[in-house]
Amino acid sequence: MKDADTIVLPRLASTEVDVEDPWGEGHDVAPQPATDPVRWRVAAWLVPALLTVALCLVRAGAPAPPTDDTPAWGFAGSALMRWWVEVLGTSGPAVRVVSMAAVTAAAALVGLLAARLFTPRVGLLAGVIFALLPTSTRYAQEVQPYALTVFAAVLATFLLVLAVDRPTFGRFAGYGAAVLLLGLSHGLALLLLAGHGWTVFAFRRGVAGRWSAVALLGALPAAAALGLFGGGTGAPIARGARLTPDVLAATPRELFGVTALGIMLLGLALFSLPLRRSAAVYTAWAVVPPLALLLVAQATPIWGSEVLLFTLPAWATLGAVALARVRARWCAVALVAIAVLGAPAQLARPALEGPERATGNLARIIQLWTRPAGGETPHGARPAPAGE
Repeated sequence: MKDADTIVLPRLASTEVDVEDPWGEGHDVAPQPATDPVRWRVAAWLVPALLTVALCLVRAGAPAPPTDDTPAWGFAGSALMRWWVEVLGTSGPAVRVVSMAAVTAAAALVGLLAARLFTPRVGLLAGVIFALLPTSTRYAQEVQPYALTVFAAVLATFLLVLAVDRPTFGRFAGYGAAVLLLGLSHGLALLLLAGHGWTVFAFRRGVAGRWSAVALLGALPAAAALGLFGGGTGAPIARGARLTPDVLAATPRELFGVTALGIMLLGLALFSLPLRRSAAVYTAWAVVPPLALLLVAQATPIWGSEVLLFTLPAWATLGAVALARVRARWCAVALVAIAVLGAPAQLARPALEGPERATGNLARIIQLWTRPAGGETPHGARPAPAGE
């Protein structure tokens, strides 16, 4: 009896599916920057920055948008604006340069960070989406702390990524300085640390101790300035509203500028949620601070949509991750839709009751900035009108 010929079967490719990543992208696979042309990596941050500058210039001639007489500037913003007023004066365009520069730098960093964690295409899309949001250019025009706060939030997250990827003293020191700037620009922006902490403990527990120490040291000056240790009244954290269903329902419009834009970005974000580290960084950034503020708002009237503006870069990037998965023509259609939806708010001018309203409002704010130490106006107080 003759033996049958032996047949050697070829090795089949692995059919194992990563259940943690339904998109099949692989778990925590870092992009290969060497394969990306240099021009795309440069475009990821340069195009958003230039677009932001262009959109800011479109509204540069508009009157100053109405704001509270008592600005919510933290100590960093107050010191910066006091120095800026002394150097360049109190004209509207000169004062606005600070906010414009902060938003422009934030847009560039949004693209740079997303390009590092994903691909240059995602970075370019994220930066452009952030620049197209009406609230980005709105607060670039306002004499308020939010532009500086957004910049500090993006900078702190960027430096956190660098620090946990290669933990060194210099990188953690840079992160601590960014946290310090974040807290001094607006106290409630330190809620971002809750999102950072979730990311660190979930994916980089080996550096959790160092992160905790640096984050605490960076936040201490802001906590002391806000009087959280007792023994002083401190500076007011924020003047918010009581949390009601109507207030919550208005949040998408106030945060994104247009309700439809908020719904669109939230929908896109749902397609960016496989629990890879890169996406989880942004998910924690976008979701954890609002949830923390929601809990705090149960006890005190502190809710304010503008306080959460530092989460806009995260929402823009989550939307970009989803768009990067579709063909270029559909991606272009989505960007055009975002631009069209936001155009009315981008081009809107504040309604003025008289020609002097914006100028007078800006003058009162500048007066509050430059008030000498010890002569601060109590929170909520208004300066006396001329002639009284």
